[in-house]
Amino acid sequence: MHVFEKNSSIFHLLSEAISDGVVVVNQEHEIVSINRHALDFFGYTQEELLEKPMQILVPDRFQQVHKEHTTNYFKTSKIGAMVEDKCLFGRRKSGEDFPVNISLHPFDLYERNYALAVIRDLTEEIEIQRNIDLQTEAMDSAHNGIVITDALLPDNPIIYVNQAFENITGYDRSEALNRNCRFLQSGDREQEGVRMIRNCIKAGKSCQVEVRNYKKDGTLFWNEVSINPIKNEDGIVTHFIGIQNDITDRIKTEEEVNHLVRIFNESLNEIFVIEADSLKFRHANFGACKNSGFSLGELRDMTVLDLLSEYSISEFRKLLEPIFRRSHAKITLETNLKRKDGTDYPVEVHMQSSTKEDRRVIICIVLDVTEKRNYTNRLEATVEERTRRLKEALSREIELNELKTKFLSMVSHEFKTPLSAILTSATLVGKYGESHNQEKREKHLQTITREVKHLNNILNDFLSIEKFEKGKEIYNLTNFSLSKVIDEVIYNANMILKSGQRIGYPKGVDELVICQDEKIISLVLINLLYNAIKYSPEDTLIDLQVTLTSDSLILKVSDEGIGIPEKDQKFIFDRYFRAENVLLTQGTGIGLNIVKTHIESLGGSISFESVENKGTTFTAVLPVDNNACT
Repeated sequence: MHVFEKNSSIFHLLSEAISDGVVVVNQEHEIVSINRHALDFFGYTQEELLEKPMQILVPDRFQQVHKEHTTNYFKTSKIGAMVEDKCLFGRRKSGEDFPVNISLHPFDLYERNYALAVIRDLTEEIEIQRNIDLQTEAMDSAHNGIVITDALLPDNPIIYVNQAFENITGYDRSEALNRNCRFLQSGDREQEGVRMIRNCIKAGKSCQVEVRNYKKDGTLFWNEVSINPIKNEDGIVTHFIGIQNDITDRIKTEEEVNHLVRIFNESLNEIFVIEADSLKFRHANFGACKNSGFSLGELRDMTVLDLLSEYSISEFRKLLEPIFRRSHAKITLETNLKRKDGTDYPVEVHMQSSTKEDRRVIICIVLDVTEKRNYTNRLEATVEERTRRLKEALSREIELNELKTKFLSMVSHEFKTPLSAILTSATLVGKYGESHNQEKREKHLQTITREVKHLNNILNDFLSIEKFEKGKEIYNLTNFSLSKVIDEVIYNANMILKSGQRIGYPKGVDELVICQDEKIISLVLINLLYNAIKYSPEDTLIDLQVTLTSDSLILKVSDEGIGIPEKDQKFIFDRYFRAENVLLTQGTGIGLNIVKTHIESLGGSISFESVENKGTTFTAVLPVDNNACT
């Protein structure tokens, strides 16, 4: 001890300059020197420790282990820290144990062995670490993701993430550390929120934004991020702390709500929300404002009775009683709603009560039933029209039955009379065998020929009807001389003229060549001229006029005959119909029907004017197109 003291002045000077505690023990484990910091650690004075055994500074539970360790240490003369599980604690004078770190350094002085123990009080460090561990545990137990970045390093890398960050993003700590937070944005970096984060970090300011981030598996999630800078005592930003909150469910809910609100507001159906107490409008959607003509601001100053003017306030409140008695009750009524311009329109109103902010409201869904009523009116009109048509069809059926009866009578008459005439003339021809009876014979032969032609015409008419019905009629358009056809028809018609009857030949037809169906033109002329001859008295004129325009051929046949009774004129082109004043005259009632069908099939038309007992004029117009036959 005395040897060390005589030569330790420099040592004492150096040991006092060291911030750690310094204790020197000899090989007998006695304290031979101790600096001021060690005295402060242990709470002793120098006099209380010098020449005292080292065990006085060691807790009882470690003294035996410490003694053995120190003995072995002097034997092996190793330099370094003591093994931690040999001694982790020192003991203060007060009896309090405290954590220490001890490094032993052996040295020799005047052939004696000594050990210098450098002691560091770990109490504050352990407390700091305990606080750090506690804070880390707290951050790891937080539901929000926490990220800390180092603002003093290039590209502001992540230096800490908590457990919630891993849970939210799917990235482990090792995958996130030393990376910039932008990796969470994947390729989706053109976002307003991302731009705001960049600007705030650049300016060293706080911000809170919502951004789209992507988990490790690529799943999108909405991240509410709060960025806050950490500054040192010099005001320099050293770190940024980011707090993450996965708000995906909230965003989806908001989107669904916004979608429903959009449906409500944009619906073309009218939806009103009315306060149950005041009956004032609280809200109205786009369809309600559009159809009523009032803005939302105007409606909020009005009551529902301003639009439903047919109800008094007492009547309307009585109407609402069922929905107030039963929360799920609904009321439906049909009424008229008044517009801003003073007009009204029919509506179907569905009302149900609800609550909003502890206040009772009435939800009114209004359907414009104008089209529905119009449809009903149209349906009623359609029913009336169909009823009228059925009545007409019934009437027509009765008329047709009458026509059938007339037809059977006509067929019987039309065939019986010619056949009787043929039979009589044939019998008489057989009796006039002598040459002086030649004139009588020719007369009867002409009768036979005429009646045979008549029957042949009747059969041809029936064949024409059959072709029409089966769609077999085919027209043949050719260029032909109109005068040739007119000459042949008039020549044959002259053979059946009555006494004194004459046919007026049309003017200016000698050079006319037209493109049409020659057979149909002949048929039209024959039918119209023969009817004029048949129904006109003796000594009258049958006038034929022909007019050719740039695109039409007009045939007009006029007579001075018996005319057509006014009540029969609407049926004159019907098949088998014969006017009341010609029932005793030969005829089938199908000639005009055939003529009309042919003319209309060729794109033309036929009409007539007739006055009973004064005469009739038929006008047939057929299209002519010379280019069609070239």
